[in-house]
Amino acid sequence: MAAATGNAPTAGEYIIHHLQHLQAGSGFWTFNLDSIFWSLVTGVLGCFFLWRVASSMRAGVPGRMQAAVEFLVEMVDSQAKGIVHNAESRKMVAPLALTVFVWIFLMNAMDLLPVDLIPAIWHVAGPAIGAKDYMRVVPTADLSVTMALSVTVLLICIFYNIKIKGAGGWVHELLSAPFGAKWYLAPFNLGMQIIEFVAKTVSHGMRLFGNMYAGELIFMLIALMGGAWFSAVGLPLAIGHVIAGSAWAIFHILIITLQAFVFMMLTLVYVGQAHDHH
Repeated sequence: MAAATGNAPTAGEYIIHHLQHLQAGSGFWTFNLDSIFWSLVTGVLGCFFLWRVASSMRAGVPGRMQAAVEFLVEMVDSQAKGIVHNAESRKMVAPLALTVFVWIFLMNAMDLLPVDLIPAIWHVAGPAIGAKDYMRVVPTADLSVTMALSVTVLLICIFYNIKIKGAGGWVHELLSAPFGAKWYLAPFNLGMQIIEFVAKTVSHGMRLFGNMYAGELIFMLIALMGGAWFSAVGLPLAIGHVIAGSAWAIFHILIITLQAFVFMMLTLVYVGQAHDHH
């Protein structure tokens, strides 16, 4: 990306450009097409990967990939058993938790790609097909994606509240907890319940977004510093981006895994709470 004057962009222009989404629509109905595309791509890749491992499983000594997937499935299943005690519910909740972990991990892992790799490709391909020269590749650094995930978890919690307690039982809980089943306390109970649901949903999505957005910014800053240093000594800018970003990427692997795990665990906790009676 170059500045309008034709000169190389400043650090601020570079970052602002990289934080712009490829969008369609306007107002409330604005769609971040890059986030939607990369979310779908990582989702399909995750499904294909798990399908390939499942279809190639064999008895005896498992291969490395099979062992890794078996370890992951057992880990998620043990966490689900410890939080959701309803065995019938776990038939759906455990696969849901596995899907959440794998999908979010893959979306987070897009942050490990060199900062300018895909945007540079799109810089040529995008305008050629009449699209704007913007492309962000980390879906979980987009608040609309993380909030959509957390709202989906909220809807699942509401579903299990109604399924386990019945519509009448859940309404009674909304009006009687946490202060007691007194008619004059019902408005306060309902208000506290609404605040709890909203707070859990917002914090669930904001936590993932905040961490991944910060990681994306750090990669951009590291790319700028590494690129500037390599340019100063007469080496190609792209080499500086890759080498400077690699050191942070090694540490960032832990972060993207941890964030996927935390989102999965909170999903299990919230669904488990939907099974509790007050």
